[in-house]
Amino acid sequence: MTVQDTRPTDPGNATARRGASPVAPSRGRLSPLGLGVVDLTGGGLGDLQDLGSRGVLQHCAEWLERAGWVGNFDAAAEGRLPQDRAGREFSDSEVYKLLEALAWESGRTGDPALEDQIAALTARVAAAQEPDGYLSTAFGRPGQPPRWSALDWGHELYCVGHLVQAAVARLRTGHDDELVGVARRAADLVCDVFGADGDGRVCGHPEVEVALAELGRATGDRRYLEQARRFVERRGHGVLGDGVFGPEYFQDDLPVRDATVLRGHAVRALYLAAGAVDVAVEEGDDELLGAVRRQALTTLARRTHLTGGMGSHHEGESFGLDFELPPDRAYAETCAGVGSVMVNQRLLLATGDPVHADAVERALHNVVAGSTGEDGRSFYYTNPLQVREPAEAPPADRMVPRAASSLRAPWFAVSCCPSNVARTLASLAALVATTDDDGVQLHQYASCTVRAPMADGDVVLAVTTDYPADGRVRVEVLEAPGGPWSLSLRVPSWADGARLTAGGGSREVGPGTAVERRDFVAGDVVELDLPVRARWTHPDPRVDALRGQVAVERGPVVWCLESVDLGDDVGLAVVDASRPPVEEDGRVLVPVAVRRVEDRSWAYGDAPAPLPGDEDRRLVPLVPYSRRSNRGPSTLRVWLPTS
Repeated sequence: MTVQDTRPTDPGNATARRGASPVAPSRGRLSPLGLGVVDLTGGGLGDLQDLGSRGVLQHCAEWLERAGWVGNFDAAAEGRLPQDRAGREFSDSEVYKLLEALAWESGRTGDPALEDQIAALTARVAAAQEPDGYLSTAFGRPGQPPRWSALDWGHELYCVGHLVQAAVARLRTGHDDELVGVARRAADLVCDVFGADGDGRVCGHPEVEVALAELGRATGDRRYLEQARRFVERRGHGVLGDGVFGPEYFQDDLPVRDATVLRGHAVRALYLAAGAVDVAVEEGDDELLGAVRRQALTTLARRTHLTGGMGSHHEGESFGLDFELPPDRAYAETCAGVGSVMVNQRLLLATGDPVHADAVERALHNVVAGSTGEDGRSFYYTNPLQVREPAEAPPADRMVPRAASSLRAPWFAVSCCPSNVARTLASLAALVATTDDDGVQLHQYASCTVRAPMADGDVVLAVTTDYPADGRVRVEVLEAPGGPWSLSLRVPSWADGARLTAGGGSREVGPGTAVERRDFVAGDVVELDLPVRARWTHPDPRVDALRGQVAVERGPVVWCLESVDLGDDVGLAVVDASRPPVEEDGRVLVPVAVRRVEDRSWAYGDAPAPLPGDEDRRLVPLVPYSRRSNRGPSTLRVWLPTS
């Protein structure tokens, strides 16, 4: 695979006019448009952005104070460590992810209160930094483990990575401030210690790779990019040892170039893949890019749940084998959903292949959207596709162990997911649109305005849609330079029968990309009609755990059956897939029977005789998977046995 650079040329400092984005490659197929030029105003993604702003962001800030994880920096500055330290060894990273989220939100809204919050939090972090740039509240002080002494499990470099990503967010939103200085000093130390002639080890949890690559892009300093490349190339040579789960857990069993599929701890694998794509693109390394893309495509085809969730094993929070996708034991960590968005957005920019935008959409609308409660103040760590036992939600003031409840919890002892969601929702606008020398591309659909710099002037678009609730996407050209250019709209893989209407005509467009090219003028309208209607989805027959079952999707949204609606345990439900799902008053209903059989002393033998009344078949409403468990304790399932 060749990294073709068809990004737009840079007339009039167009780079600065493309907005702020978490990923901003200097070359590749497409160039992202970010915050400041894409403004979300509605639709599913607009609602998610609003949820992050009014709930998730400040909830994380409140809990990081309550849990004492911000206070760790005060304790470090005041010499009260280790006795006054709270949280796990990686809790510093949650403070950094909050700073990143605040930076994107401030860049998006211009709210001066957010700037004050960033400055105050940065000052507390900066006070804990050592003169040489080292920054950790868990290592390096009297009574604590020495610096860099536990790279397999200590997360020191992982934490530096999240600090650096927060600084990148500041740089890209126009602030070269104290946070940037703190992060650069920490990154410089990492380059000194782990450089070409230094410590040859890697971090047990990838993250610093993607962070250093983006810092190199944001500052123009190749030293950071070169260090990211070193970390990517060093992995896979057994430098971390076997650990509890073996070297595969750390992706330290095979060099990145030699792997054929993502494996081991799902979040670690995805963060490493994102960093590897960044390195490959910046270095023009087609071999590395091709290897990671093949891994990602194979993982999507064989190791990804219907929701876009990644990770089948609770042990090791890891990928399973090909087609090992049990719905009730799915781990599908929220952070892995974020990681999937990170990897596939990078591959979309590098290759232009809409399959990666499809993957971003699926993870966003199901895993990321579903991980957060309707108030933005409760969260899932794991996202299984079947819940066998209802559970009471923990109190709103209680920190719980991760993955401890089938209802969302306000905070976890390992609370990587809420802050990860916060930074993702604050930067959602950067996933919507891109440009190249030929025109503008829309990948994720939401009501928004888009200002795209082109060689002959700006293109300004107004997008109106209620997607994914409705499949109509209306794009009006508000401003356009003279001359022909192309407006490209993604047609999702499920959207057979989609239609594009433009210039007085209408035509059917297949999955992939629909392109309208002409000399647009202000007032021109292009409409894409996607067949958003409920449909049965059947699993690959090689997925043992799903044989004889079906699921319901509507557009990109996966739906599930909850006992709240069935009036019984969903484990007893059987559906009639010979009849299509019914849409009625905004609801999706399916024909369900509750099957009961007589208890017996042994679970195996002849086919059990059904008890009378088991054919009470009726239409039962489903609920979007992203809105599950918002009505109290319930069992639920996505995959439904057929009669």
